[in-house]
Amino acid sequence: MHGEAGPTIHGQAGSIRPEPRPWSRYVAIGDSFTEGMSDPDPQTPNAFIGWADRLAALLSSHSEEFTYANLAVRGRKLDDVAGAQTEAALALEPDLVSIVGGGNDILRPRADVDALAQQLDQAVATIRATGADVLMATPTDPAGALIIGRTRGRVATYISHIWSIAQRHGCYVLNQWACDYLKDWRMWADDRIHMTPEGHRRVALTAYVTLGHTEQEADWRAPLPPQAPAGAITTLRGHATWARVHGAPWVQRRLQGRSSGDLVDPKRPRLAPVVVEPIGDEGPLSGDEPGTPPRAHG
Repeated sequence: MHGEAGPTIHGQAGSIRPEPRPWSRYVAIGDSFTEGMSDPDPQTPNAFIGWADRLAALLSSHSEEFTYANLAVRGRKLDDVAGAQTEAALALEPDLVSIVGGGNDILRPRADVDALAQQLDQAVATIRATGADVLMATPTDPAGALIIGRTRGRVATYISHIWSIAQRHGCYVLNQWACDYLKDWRMWADDRIHMTPEGHRRVALTAYVTLGHTEQEADWRAPLPPQAPAGAITTLRGHATWARVHGAPWVQRRLQGRSSGDLVDPKRPRLAPVVVEPIGDEGPLSGDEPGTPPRAHG
């Protein structure tokens, strides 16, 4: 097993056992959050970078033999993340696995949070039994978000389970609930569900600190410059545009039993060296219409 020290809490990062190691085989599993949606890859059309790729770039500097795979697919529920994705990840014999899932399940009105937690617990136990370290992540706080804000109670219950699972199995926890910068709508894309490149960049740096490494940039926690609030008409237009362009198609897919990831394959199915340099200035933030983003994974 990796590490024998007892659980400790690491400052504001919210991590359990924050002991950095020279990991060399990192596999990320999950849904659109880990696939990296709304963080476009300039090298590949219709592909994304995301926080996990950015984290891999940071970790690669600590091991000459570092390799990375990302099996996450947008729209996937925990059945897939804790099932097929976990199985595929373990076949790659990783020494670090990030597992983030359940957000798409919690959006369902009849979601059984306790049952989801049991699935996640079993997956984490299976991964830890191989000796690999595990990085988990809490959902973000959906308070005030249109529609998704109603799931706040379920999200909070799920987060309590995540911390319990992490303490039970000795995992690292990326505590997004505590990331105040994610409460700024400018960290979220036009669909109000996925993060902008700047949001993914900051989450990657938070994850890096969660894993016990020193901060790379002094300003990554800092809030964005203040901005004048939008007028009522602009806000209403933004809500209407979101409902037409993003909300209605999402509802239609649910009614038809389809997922945005039905025809999508994992972007990095095999371990390979990290050849991109995704941490840096990403230019202007996206999202011209102010609004309250549903802070959830999709």
